[in-house]
Amino acid sequence: MFKSVKNPVLREILDWGAHILAALLAGYLIVTFVLQRTIVQEYSMEPTLFENDNLWIEKISPRFGWLKRGDIITIRAGQHLEPGKKYLIKRIIALENETIEIKDGRVYINGELLEEDYINNAETLPVDPQYAKMKVPEGHVYVMGDNRDNSLDSRTIGPVPVKDIAGKAFVRFWPLSRFKLL
Repeated sequence: MFKSVKNPVLREILDWGAHILAALLAGYLIVTFVLQRTIVQEYSMEPTLFENDNLWIEKISPRFGWLKRGDIITIRAGQHLEPGKKYLIKRIIALENETIEIKDGRVYINGELLEEDYINNAETLPVDPQYAKMKVPEGHVYVMGDNRDNSLDSRTIGPVPVKDIAGKAFVRFWPLSRFKLL
């Protein structure tokens, strides 16, 4: 690549520098646009995810609108969190233009009972009445944690704009004993 440089030491340094720069650029592009590792920091997704679980998050699905009910996503929500924390990890419960209703400890989507075998208890309680029965606005999703007793989610903060979704979790890779596709 640097054959015109006469000094072999300088040529070797330039060659190494070009390779290092290419690797750094590729790493930056992957982390920014494709794939990122994240560590679960709270208990709101138990029993599905536990504190310190390591996940791979892919960033392509939110960009192309390939999200569906049941997906576990990360959300940029620093305005709702304590200083130093930027993201929430939650499950999509309802999509745009769907009606969600929380009544009698259960969740209903468009009038039909939502089967939720992933939650840790039998009841889902409404938190803020304005978000207990509503139509999810266009460009938003309604999210909840699997640990309904300990979750900052759409029952409190309302529907989440799709533009605030950072990525979709697709695998828990650590601890290795609990490796799982999500």
